[in-house]
Order: sequence, then C-alpha cells, then structure tokens
Amino acid sequence: MFKKIALVIVVIIAGILIFAATKPDTFAVQRLISIKAPPEKIFPLINDFKRWDAWSPWEKKDPAMKRTYGAVTSGKGAHYGWEGNGDVGQGSMDIVESVPSSKVALKLDFVKPFEGHNTVDFTLVPQRDTTQVTWAMKGPAPFITKLMQVFCNMDTMIGKDFEAGLASMKAAAEK
Repeated sequence: MFKKIALVIVVIIAGILIFAATKPDTFAVQRLISIKAPPEKIFPLINDFKRWDAWSPWEKKDPAMKRTYGAVTSGKGAHYGWEGNGDVGQGSMDIVESVPSSKVALKLDFVKPFEGHNTVDFTLVPQRDTTQVTWAMKGPAPFITKLMQVFCNMDTMIGKDFEAGLASMKAAAEK
C-alpha cells in the first residue's frame, strides 16, 4: 500500500515538473491607463526615482524599506536600489533610456526573494486631453519561474501591482 501511494506521489510530482518545463521561456506583463494630464506632467513621476514614492505600489508595501540612489536619480544613467521585507525583496533599477515625455526604459534586477533580470518600459502617448500610460515588463522565465506559473498566474500576480501603481500615478498626476 505504501509503495502505491509513493508511486502516485512520484508520478504527480513528475507530471508537474514536466508540465512546468512546457511553459514559455519568457514572460511579459503589461497594463495601461488613461490619465487626464499632459505627458509633460506624468513623465517626471516616472523619470525621477525620487518621485516614485508618490505612486509606486511597493513603496506602500514596505515604508521602512532601505533605499539607495546613485549620483544621478533621474534620466538615463539614474540608479535606484532597495532592500525590504518579503513583499518587496531586494534589487535595483537603472534607467537605460529616457525620451522626454514619451518613454522611460529600465533594467530591473532582483536579488531576493528570487534572482531575476527583466526590462521595464513606460510609454506615454498623448490622446486629446489625456495621456495613455503603458507599463510593461518582460524577462526570461527560468525553470523556477515556470514551476511557479503552474500554481499562480504571473500576469495576474504582477498585474495587480501594476494596476495599483498606475492608479496612484493617475491620482498624483491629476492633482
């Protein structure tokens, strides 16, 4: 009887591992929002790491998080590092592209709880009296990420934070 139970458990675990291996090698998450403000008012909120506290969802998850800034805090070459609780982990961001009032691209590196190296793009597109802001992140999906995706949806999990951040950005920009 014990052997049958152990065999069933081994088959289930093997099935989960095989299924995880079939997941895509990359992931992407994207959300967008319309903000009733010109791109020139929204852009500084994204382009300057010292202004992220006005809208970043992770700032609210750990107000005691340790933050470090590079000599440059806005525009291309700006650097921001953090170390926080289990909700925010540890990592850093660098602005690798900054096109005034239209795009900010980041290199995002996580150290904890899992190592990860992703790219993030914020794009701003004016539309009459509003600006469409898109927040997109993509990166490789190593096996541990694929295994996590068997049990939880990355798009839903990360997307909730993007939605909260964009809503806070909207509130900050529309003041």
